[in-house]
Amino acid sequence: MNTPRPTRAQLLAAYNASVPDVIARDLRVLFCGINPSLYSAAVGHHFARPGNRFWKTLHAAGFTPRVLSPFEDRELLALGYGVTNLVARATARADELTSHELAAGRTALTIKARRYRPQVVVVLGVSAYRAAFAQPKATVGEQTQTFGNARVWLLPNPSGLNAHYQLADLAQAYRVLHDAITEAKTS
Repeated sequence: MNTPRPTRAQLLAAYNASVPDVIARDLRVLFCGINPSLYSAAVGHHFARPGNRFWKTLHAAGFTPRVLSPFEDRELLALGYGVTNLVARATARADELTSHELAAGRTALTIKARRYRPQVVVVLGVSAYRAAFAQPKATVGEQTQTFGNARVWLLPNPSGLNAHYQLADLAQAYRVLHDAITEAKTS
Protein backbone atom coordinates (compact mmCIF):
# COMPACT_ATOMS: atom_id res chain seq x y z
CA MET A 1 0.00 0.00 0.00
CA ASN A 2 1.65 3.22 -1.14
CA THR A 3 0.59 6.10 1.08
CA PRO A 4 2.12 9.54 1.36
CA ARG A 5 4.58 10.06 4.20
CA PRO A 6 3.84 12.81 6.68
CA THR A 7 5.75 16.03 6.24
CA ARG A 8 8.09 17.36 8.93
CA ALA A 9 5.38 19.88 9.90
CA GLN A 10 2.82 17.09 10.23
CA LEU A 11 5.21 15.06 12.39
CA LEU A 12 5.86 18.01 14.69
CA ALA A 13 2.13 18.70 14.90
CA ALA A 14 1.62 15.08 16.03
CA TYR A 15 3.45 15.66 19.34
CA ASN A 16 1.07 14.69 22.18
CA ALA A 17 -1.57 13.38 19.74
CA SER A 18 -2.85 9.83 20.11
CA VAL A 19 -3.82 6.88 17.95
CA PRO A 20 -7.23 5.24 18.49
CA ASP A 21 -7.15 1.81 20.11
CA VAL A 22 -7.86 -1.21 17.95
CA ILE A 23 -9.82 -3.10 20.58
CA ALA A 24 -12.87 -5.24 21.18
CA ARG A 25 -14.17 -7.46 23.95
CA ASP A 26 -12.79 -10.95 24.55
CA LEU A 27 -9.74 -10.73 22.30
CA ARG A 28 -7.18 -13.52 22.38
CA VAL A 29 -4.35 -10.98 22.70
CA LEU A 30 -4.21 -7.25 23.38
CA PHE A 31 -0.81 -5.94 22.29
CA CYS A 32 0.23 -2.85 24.24
CA GLY A 33 2.92 -0.60 22.80
CA ILE A 34 4.74 1.93 24.95
CA ASN A 35 3.33 5.00 23.19
CA PRO A 36 2.74 6.10 19.60
CA SER A 37 5.55 7.48 17.52
CA LEU A 38 5.06 10.87 15.90
CA TYR A 39 4.75 9.04 12.59
CA SER A 40 1.98 6.77 13.90
CA ALA A 41 0.11 9.72 15.38
CA ALA A 42 0.45 11.70 12.15
CA VAL A 43 -1.06 8.89 10.06
CA GLY A 44 -3.44 7.58 12.75
CA HIS A 45 -2.31 3.94 12.74
CA HIS A 46 -0.31 1.79 15.14
CA PHE A 47 3.34 0.88 14.54
CA ALA A 48 3.34 2.89 11.30
CA ARG A 49 6.89 4.22 11.33
CA PRO A 50 8.68 2.58 8.38
CA GLY A 51 11.48 1.12 10.57
CA ASN A 52 9.07 -0.50 13.01
CA ARG A 53 9.10 -4.30 12.78
CA PHE A 54 5.79 -5.04 14.53
CA TRP A 55 3.89 -6.13 11.42
CA LYS A 56 6.73 -8.26 10.05
CA THR A 57 7.22 -9.81 13.49
CA LEU A 58 3.54 -10.71 13.87
CA HIS A 59 3.60 -12.48 10.53
CA ALA A 60 6.93 -14.25 11.15
CA ALA A 61 5.66 -15.47 14.55
CA GLY A 62 2.45 -16.88 13.05
CA PHE A 63 -0.10 -14.34 14.27
CA THR A 64 -1.10 -13.09 10.81
CA PRO A 65 -1.40 -14.95 7.48
CA ARG A 66 0.58 -12.20 5.72
CA VAL A 67 2.44 -9.02 6.61
CA LEU A 68 -0.25 -6.44 7.27
CA SER A 69 0.28 -2.77 6.62
CA PRO A 70 -0.17 -0.39 9.55
CA PHE A 71 -3.11 0.99 7.55
CA GLU A 72 -4.76 -2.42 7.94
CA ASP A 73 -4.42 -2.46 11.74
CA ARG A 74 -8.18 -2.95 12.21
CA GLU A 75 -7.90 -6.31 10.42
CA LEU A 76 -6.30 -7.63 13.59
CA LEU A 77 -9.73 -7.67 15.27
CA ALA A 78 -10.99 -10.41 12.96
CA LEU A 79 -7.98 -12.50 13.99
CA GLY A 80 -8.71 -11.99 17.69
CA TYR A 81 -6.01 -9.41 18.37
CA GLY A 82 -6.00 -5.75 19.31
CA VAL A 83 -3.56 -2.90 19.89
CA THR A 84 -3.36 -0.17 22.50
CA ASN A 85 -0.62 1.87 24.16
CA LEU A 86 0.59 2.19 27.72
CA VAL A 87 0.75 5.98 27.29
CA ALA A 88 -1.54 7.56 24.71
CA ARG A 89 0.51 10.65 23.85
CA ALA A 90 2.87 10.55 20.89
CA THR A 91 6.53 11.45 21.27
CA ALA A 92 9.61 11.18 19.09
CA ARG A 93 11.14 8.65 21.52
CA ALA A 94 9.75 6.59 24.37
CA ASP A 95 12.40 7.97 26.72
CA GLU A 96 10.52 11.30 26.62
CA LEU A 97 7.85 9.77 28.87
CA THR A 98 7.95 10.39 32.60
CA SER A 99 7.77 7.72 35.29
CA HIS A 100 4.44 9.28 36.35
CA GLU A 101 3.03 8.81 32.83
CA LEU A 102 4.15 5.18 32.77
CA ALA A 103 2.57 4.49 36.18
CA ALA A 104 -0.65 6.18 35.06
CA GLY A 105 -0.49 4.04 31.92
CA ARG A 106 -0.38 0.92 34.08
CA THR A 107 -3.59 2.04 35.79
CA ALA A 108 -5.28 2.82 32.46
CA LEU A 109 -4.21 -0.55 31.02
CA THR A 110 -5.57 -2.34 34.08
CA ILE A 111 -8.95 -0.64 33.61
CA LYS A 112 -8.94 -1.40 29.88
CA ALA A 113 -8.08 -5.07 30.48
CA ARG A 114 -10.91 -5.42 32.99
CA ARG A 115 -13.37 -3.76 30.63
CA TYR A 116 -12.43 -5.64 27.44
CA ARG A 117 -11.35 -8.97 29.02
CA PRO A 118 -8.60 -10.12 26.64
CA GLN A 119 -7.14 -13.54 27.35
CA VAL A 120 -3.59 -12.14 27.27
CA VAL A 121 -2.21 -8.61 27.61
CA VAL A 122 1.23 -8.22 26.03
CA VAL A 123 3.37 -5.23 26.93
CA LEU A 124 5.90 -4.48 24.17
CA GLY A 125 8.94 -2.97 25.82
CA VAL A 126 11.04 -4.32 28.68
CA SER A 127 12.29 -1.02 30.12
CA ALA A 128 8.85 0.60 30.00
CA TYR A 129 7.27 -2.44 31.66
CA ARG A 130 9.87 -2.46 34.41
CA ALA A 131 9.23 1.22 35.13
CA ALA A 132 5.43 1.19 34.80
CA PHE A 133 4.88 -1.97 36.81
CA ALA A 134 7.67 -1.45 39.39
CA GLN A 135 9.26 -4.73 38.33
CA PRO A 136 12.95 -3.84 37.84
CA LYS A 137 14.00 -7.44 37.19
CA ALA A 138 11.20 -8.45 34.81
CA THR A 139 12.33 -10.46 31.81
CA VAL A 140 10.75 -11.37 28.48
CA GLY A 141 7.98 -13.94 28.75
CA GLU A 142 4.89 -14.59 30.84
CA GLN A 143 4.70 -12.59 34.05
CA THR A 144 3.28 -13.66 37.40
CA GLN A 145 0.96 -10.64 37.46
CA THR A 146 -2.48 -10.85 35.86
CA PHE A 147 -5.25 -8.42 34.97
CA GLY A 148 -8.22 -10.30 36.36
CA ASN A 149 -8.30 -13.44 34.23
CA ALA A 150 -5.91 -12.03 31.60
CA ARG A 151 -2.41 -13.41 31.56
CA VAL A 152 0.36 -10.82 31.18
CA TRP A 153 3.33 -11.24 28.85
CA LEU A 154 6.33 -9.04 28.30
CA LEU A 155 7.90 -8.97 24.85
CA PRO A 156 10.63 -6.83 23.27
CA ASN A 157 9.69 -3.55 21.65
CA PRO A 158 9.62 -4.04 17.85
CA SER A 159 10.84 -0.49 17.17
CA GLY A 160 13.70 -0.23 14.74
CA LEU A 161 15.43 1.76 17.49
CA ASN A 162 15.64 -1.43 19.60
CA ALA A 163 19.01 -2.69 18.40
CA HIS A 164 19.10 -5.51 20.98
CA TYR A 165 16.75 -7.60 18.83
CA GLN A 166 16.95 -8.40 15.14
CA LEU A 167 13.80 -9.46 13.28
CA ALA A 168 14.55 -13.19 13.72
CA ASP A 169 15.02 -12.68 17.47
CA LEU A 170 11.75 -10.76 17.73
CA ALA A 171 9.91 -13.43 15.75
CA GLN A 172 11.25 -16.16 18.04
CA ALA A 173 10.21 -14.29 21.21
CA TYR A 174 6.74 -13.56 19.82
CA ARG A 175 6.36 -17.14 18.57
CA VAL A 176 6.69 -18.41 22.15
CA LEU A 177 3.56 -16.39 22.98
CA HIS A 178 1.80 -17.52 19.80
CA ASP A 179 2.50 -21.16 20.61
CA ALA A 180 1.34 -20.72 24.22
CA ILE A 181 -2.00 -19.23 23.24
CA THR A 182 -2.46 -21.79 20.46
CA GLU A 183 -1.85 -24.62 22.95
CA ALA A 184 -4.27 -23.01 25.43
CA LYS A 185 -6.93 -22.76 22.71
CA THR A 186 -6.66 -26.47 21.83
CA SER A 187 -6.60 -27.64 25.46
